[in-house]
Amino acid sequence: MNRKDIFFYARALLDRPDGDAFTRLMRSAPPADIADVLCDSSPQRLAAVLTPAPAKDQARLFVELPDAQQDAVLAAMPETAVVSLVSALPSDERADLYNRLSPERQRRLLRSLAQAERDDILRLACYPEGTAGAAATSQYATVAAGMTVAEALRTIRTTAPDKETIYAVYVLDDAGRLRGSVSLRDLVLAADNASVDELIHRGPVTVRADDPDEKVVESVRRYDLLAVPVINRDHRMIGIVTVDDAMDIDHEQDAAQLARYGGTSAPGGPDLDLCASPLRRIFGVRVFWLAILTVFGLVTSTFVAAQEEMLEEVIILAAFIAPIVDMGGNTGSQTATLVLRSMALGQLRVRWRDIWLVVRREIGVALGLGVVIAVLEVVLAYFAKGGLSIGVLTTVGLSMFTCTVLGALIGSLLPFVARRIGTDPATLSAPLITSVMDLIGVFVYFGFAYMFLGHLLA
Repeated sequence: MNRKDIFFYARALLDRPDGDAFTRLMRSAPPADIADVLCDSSPQRLAAVLTPAPAKDQARLFVELPDAQQDAVLAAMPETAVVSLVSALPSDERADLYNRLSPERQRRLLRSLAQAERDDILRLACYPEGTAGAAATSQYATVAAGMTVAEALRTIRTTAPDKETIYAVYVLDDAGRLRGSVSLRDLVLAADNASVDELIHRGPVTVRADDPDEKVVESVRRYDLLAVPVINRDHRMIGIVTVDDAMDIDHEQDAAQLARYGGTSAPGGPDLDLCASPLRRIFGVRVFWLAILTVFGLVTSTFVAAQEEMLEEVIILAAFIAPIVDMGGNTGSQTATLVLRSMALGQLRVRWRDIWLVVRREIGVALGLGVVIAVLEVVLAYFAKGGLSIGVLTTVGLSMFTCTVLGALIGSLLPFVARRIGTDPATLSAPLITSVMDLIGVFVYFGFAYMFLGHLLA
């Protein structure tokens, strides 16, 4: 079914909600594409479409909607429909939804759910947002170590409809501790009377429930896993994070890092969303960062103003302030972007070996860039602004060279400093690096000016 057909049938459902028609549409097209068509509809119309449909079909579409729209749709649905929908949601989505509800709605929902679902929500909802425990689902396949292959396959067939994935099967002891894993492929190919113990892959890659969720993404990427087991402090298994959930986490982290690197991260709160965040919050976060950068700008302008005597004597120096200080910020932003990319891919960590690797590689590139840019600046200045003295050209060339090299080195080291003090390296955003290099740049520039042109002041 192409997008035009999806649009036609989805719009028909909005005009005339029908549970059977909804089920047929869900089985004919990807839920994500249907959600894209319906996401512009009002919560009341979406609730009317979902309510008559089977709970499992409701859940498949509901998880594709943005969080804010999920909350609005849930508020517009009848209480009985809400309970059946929440019961059909994957356990990790259910816990996330529960955490967003008001305390009163949480109490009402818990009273309506079965005991097993209630316990599952409370167990997963206790982990803070951004941790592996909060991202985990309890719908995973398990078998006991003492089973035969035939018994294990019967167990999986019985429980499979309620599991998010069955390709990786986890072997637990009587206390719920993870002993290892076995693939469904190995079980299918093994003899029926073989023991599960003979097939176990011991020492599987795991993450702790209180680990940051980026560790989950790193594990999935590094070891090519379909799912990562999540264990608690007692080494009992509480759930898994599947590869599709890890991809969602990675996508959210990319968006958050982009916001931080652009100087729009929200200290102590969720990242800004242009479509969903209140205007007051967008204003407050952006003015916070702009105020910090204004302070840097004031310090820089104050220092430049203090060089009035030099600028009056050699007025042409004022023409080169902007390109010289900008070059330091641009070079620093380039380098910081490369370092942040390598950190995100797990290639670099905060250790002396990696820091030295970056510095060793960057210093050669920075020196080459500094020479090329400095020579280019001097040549362009000579021909564009004829009559410049050797002292002015030397000042401009050395300043450009020094700012380019310093910008590259500072841009390469700042992400390591941020990670070492426990701050997201992306918070050292491009605007902040540029402002720092502006300040350093004017010190460098006027330092060389006094060195080569100071005799003019006498």
